[in-house]
Amino acid sequence: MRGGDGLHRPGDTPLHRLAPQVKLVALAAFTFAVVATPREAVWAFGGCAAALLALFALARIPPKWIAARSLVEAPFALLALAFPFLAGGETVEWAGIALSVEGLWAGWNLLAKATLGVWAALLLAATTPVADLLAGLSRLRCPEILLQITAFAVRYAHLTAAEVAQMRRARLARCDDPRFLWQAGALARSLGVVFIRSYERGERVWQAMAARGYTGRLPIDVAPAGAGPGQWSAAMTAPALAAGLAVWAAVGA
Repeated sequence: MRGGDGLHRPGDTPLHRLAPQVKLVALAAFTFAVVATPREAVWAFGGCAAALLALFALARIPPKWIAARSLVEAPFALLALAFPFLAGGETVEWAGIALSVEGLWAGWNLLAKATLGVWAALLLAATTPVADLLAGLSRLRCPEILLQITAFAVRYAHLTAAEVAQMRRARLARCDDPRFLWQAGALARSLGVVFIRSYERGERVWQAMAARGYTGRLPIDVAPAGAGPGQWSAAMTAPALAAGLAVWAAVGA
């Protein structure tokens, strides 16, 4: 399981040493606090961003790594940029272009909360191996079937991506150039082959597991110890700050 930790950055920082179940609860609490923050409280979002950046620095995660992985929110950023042009209501002029005030606030709200959510998730992934996350979910009494689905999804997602990369190299070696539109058919057929192979592999894995006495529960190779009050209080510092800012912004509004 540990071989597929693509986002994990090994280290020996205070964040790395926190129990995984503590970090999972902290992530959920921080996310709820950010979502509950009023969109007009720009300063509150700035405070949450500063807290996350401080935690990234504490975990010794370089800014370039954060920026590269943050591109996953690009679709949300594009949608946020479209809101000022699509929403109605009162408008404001900027460079000769009429922008919706409501759309500007909606776009800012989406962009700010999506960015903070992605950063918080990246912080968790960078400081916690996948196996530890599964063990932490087990410690939090997560349903066993969800743990199994997640474990298999993580394991075989990397295997499927490796197969797709191998097939792409094979096409390029045969003078295929996927940049041209008329070669989209070959790409579609390749993806279809990968899907069929994945389905067949799933059946073989299930048969092998059943033959070896699978009882509906997978062994977890990491068993985290219970977290003490010190770990819980340290992990909940950032969520408490975000919740305090959200309450302050809501009361002030």
